[in-house]
Amino acid sequence: MYDKNDVEVLACEPLYKGFFKCNKYTLKHRLFSGEWSVPIQREFFERGKAAALLAYDKTLDKVVLVEQFRFGAMAGEQSPWLLELIAGMIEEGEDAQDVVKREAFEEAGLVIGQCQFMLSYLVSPGGTTETIDLFIANVDSRNAEGIFGLAEEGEDIRAHVISREQAYQWVKTGKINNAATIIGLQWLELNREQGLRI
Repeated sequence: MYDKNDVEVLACEPLYKGFFKCNKYTLKHRLFSGEWSVPIQREFFERGKAAALLAYDKTLDKVVLVEQFRFGAMAGEQSPWLLELIAGMIEEGEDAQDVVKREAFEEAGLVIGQCQFMLSYLVSPGGTTETIDLFIANVDSRNAEGIFGLAEEGEDIRAHVISREQAYQWVKTGKINNAATIIGLQWLELNREQGLRI
């Protein structure tokens, strides 16, 4: 099994830096034959690390999902207003759990206590460096519905309280079509009866 020592970055050229950044890398890597590849070039969207939270009300067996406009979803066949997990970018020096607790309050008015780590995954490693840490927390969903978000960040976010069964049905039918939310709801289905630590 190869590791990071089997990759050599020869050059990194900045292509764009704004809200996001993009770099072009020239690199070579070890081949399965044991030899080295010829130098190859790849443009990468440098997104960084994000954290997402599945807000789950164990008592009522409901989840809190947030709905917001996503321009990237314009390429799909469904509405670009997506039902998603609560999420945010992890800034330098921040802890992933602190991020999801902050975002839970900003996006759904939820105050989060203990979080349970679910998993971490690479979003699309062929074109971006982004990783997402997923968490789950037990919440009181009774007053979670409404409009939230930070005006100074241009956020317009609607929080929805949905039965766990309905949310998972939307995963199966494709109504929920973004990776973090699908993964989080599938994780809940697989682990719910084994005793959550939240």
